Amino acid sequence: MKHQFLKAAAASPELKVADPAYNAQKIVEAIAAGAEKGTELLVFPELSLSGYTCGDLFLQKTLLKGCLDGLKTIAESTQGHTMLVFVGLPIAYEDKLYNCAAAISDGKVLALVAKTYFPNHNEFYELRHFSSGKALGCIGAVRLWEGAWASISPNVLIYDEKHPEVKIGCEICEDLWVPASPSIAHCKHGASVIVNLSASNELVGKRDYRHTLIAAHSGKNLCGYVYCGAGVGESVSDMVFSGNSMIYENGACLAEAAPFSGEVCEAEIDVGFLLNERRRKTSYRDCDGPLANAQEEYVQCPANFLSDAEITLRKVDPTPFVPHERGELFDRAQSILDMQAHALARRIAHTHVRHAVLGISGGLDSTLALLVSCRAFDLLGKGREEIIAVSMPGFGTSLKTKNNATALMQALGVTSRNIPISQTVLRHFKDIGHDPEDVGGAYENAQARYRTMVLMDICNEENGLVVGTGDLSELALGWCTYNGDHMSMYAVNSSVPKTLVRHLVLAEAKRLGGRAEIVLKSVLSTEISPELLPPDEGGNIAQKTEDLIGPYELNDFYLYEFLRRGDGPAKTLYLAERAFGEKYPREVLKKWLVAFYKRFFAQQFKRNCVPDGVKVGSVSLSPRSDLRMPSDASAALYVEEAEKL
Repeated sequence: MKHQFLKAAAASPELKVADPAYNAQKIVEAIAAGAEKGTELLVFPELSLSGYTCGDLFLQKTLLKGCLDGLKTIAESTQGHTMLVFVGLPIAYEDKLYNCAAAISDGKVLALVAKTYFPNHNEFYELRHFSSGKALGCIGAVRLWEGAWASISPNVLIYDEKHPEVKIGCEICEDLWVPASPSIAHCKHGASVIVNLSASNELVGKRDYRHTLIAAHSGKNLCGYVYCGAGVGESVSDMVFSGNSMIYENGACLAEAAPFSGEVCEAEIDVGFLLNERRRKTSYRDCDGPLANAQEEYVQCPANFLSDAEITLRKVDPTPFVPHERGELFDRAQSILDMQAHALARRIAHTHVRHAVLGISGGLDSTLALLVSCRAFDLLGKGREEIIAVSMPGFGTSLKTKNNATALMQALGVTSRNIPISQTVLRHFKDIGHDPEDVGGAYENAQARYRTMVLMDICNEENGLVVGTGDLSELALGWCTYNGDHMSMYAVNSSVPKTLVRHLVLAEAKRLGGRAEIVLKSVLSTEISPELLPPDEGGNIAQKTEDLIGPYELNDFYLYEFLRRGDGPAKTLYLAERAFGEKYPREVLKKWLVAFYKRFFAQQFKRNCVPDGVKVGSVSLSPRSDLRMPSDASAALYVEEAEKL
């Protein structure tokens, strides 16, 4: 279990109805194949030893004995494997028959989980034979074969002895479909992953409903969910089964074996993330469902099923803030732009200002802020000429960004002003005794603060509101001038990371078309820079942000892992190597990871006094709602771990 990733699989092997010996052999083969891949949790379908569609054959002692013989064969095959296996079979206990899942590890049957709920429309083949696990009353013990006994209960949790925080709960088919699923209680008692041995027949539209059901269930219970459906070997007298299986994590589908594909469904579940989510979400801790009372008796079974294998299945997204499907990306971009625009429109309407005022540099962030402002004014029915866009070229302004700023303002039909700041800032240097040849912090920040003063004063003069342009990534790294571009009257980009800004601008370029699209694509091709230092001899941008603070794609990845996933330095670097290994060597990834922690902790004082800004995603740094962090917190713990990697 490398960095708390659990390698899980759902398999629906070839099956013959009422032939436990044959089915056991196929299950043994699947276990062997899983062991070679390093699978730690392997789930088979409901009644996979007998077949789900046996009908009245379930009442035959011969079949029941054959299933126990098959179970013994399967248990013996797991000897020496680091794996937890769930198989389904009928179990006779105290004059009743139970539909059970057997939990097996290292040659032993750990427990039998009895199904609780049955579909009432299927009385003719399930309630006709099986009793609910609720009928057990209390935990019982079943003699399997000579010297082998196993507890039987609907309430079973299997935990790993080396990683006791990893607990596996089990439910069977219809248990998931009822309003108060048994797995709600399992999760409240510590299960981080739920397995479901199912025999859900295939119907038109049912696959989509399974996805909806499991997505919601795993999301609200903050758990992993491994669902294994019965396959095509079942009898087709009145139904057909497809082997549709899927693995979910907190509402997200990690993998699926499509209907009739015959595939094994495999994925790596981030248990560490799930546990972090539970700690973070106080409503999860406070909510006690109808089945989640402390008085319920549980079978707690220790096992050793977790290995130290590398993750091989999980795709690590290098840009977690950005969706990757083209259509989804465009739709997501429009949704975010709508949120930004509606939030700004509400603030403008509430404050009764006439103008939105913002500085336009020709860079990505100010471009996005201007696009959002235009949308907001369109929503309000106000003319775009009431947006005052100000270009303030200074010592580092390049010809390309200056021209882009002018062309953009013209293309969008806003009121443009050009206020050069170099001479005013030079007079300011003289006033404070600063040597203009010293291009340090005062040289840079004086420009940013003067620009902010210009915008604020225009607002006073024109009854306006300064729209902030800074983004989430800059705020995380403190890459802004305190009381300069750090400050505004409403910050529309405050929860938009740099890697997403580019896609929002591109989406709006495609929507607008024409002259605006041409200008926006020119902005997108420009090097990211604050342009506070003079250009090089060729007039090109000399101050390149990513050379100073690291590539934004790395910083955004680190920010996401740190705040959204709750990961520490070791796990973050491990995942970064898998996401960026072909682009950056390990020492570069480590260098910028260390720098990220240092900057993030050192710059909290800036984040503790930021203006209002709209939240559009799951990560935000607002001190009022999303990040409570003292300005004087030490980064030593994180930096020390990162430097030792």
